[in-house]
Amino acid sequence: MFDLVNDFERYPEFLPGCRQARLLEHDDVHLIGEMTLGRAGVEQTITTRNELFAPERIELSLVKGPFKRLKGRWLFIPMGEGACKVSLEMEFEFANRLLGMAFGKLFQQIAGQLVDAFTKRANELYGR
Repeated sequence: MFDLVNDFERYPEFLPGCRQARLLEHDDVHLIGEMTLGRAGVEQTITTRNELFAPERIELSLVKGPFKRLKGRWLFIPMGEGACKVSLEMEFEFANRLLGMAFGKLFQQIAGQLVDAFTKRANELYGR
């Protein structure tokens, strides 16, 4: 699951609301990626720095985007042979109230669907 979440450029293939994902920088311990999210004519581009702690977690922080603050953490907890529990914790605050009103609900919906989308993708790829 760590590798699936870390495969940033494939996000538009299966993540709801992800219109584009572009890898700007990548090595063994971090990546910087730009992702465009949108629905119903509302679209925003977010750039994050993802610190990679394979295979336990990925920590993300804002580089550029419509937020005053954005940070998150993917956790991967082994649950036996070929299985793990996946969780995502996110904290964010928009840079201004008007933008938060326009894009806040959409971002909350997309963020709320992320774990389910990755679980579904894992089932498609790995048959679990």
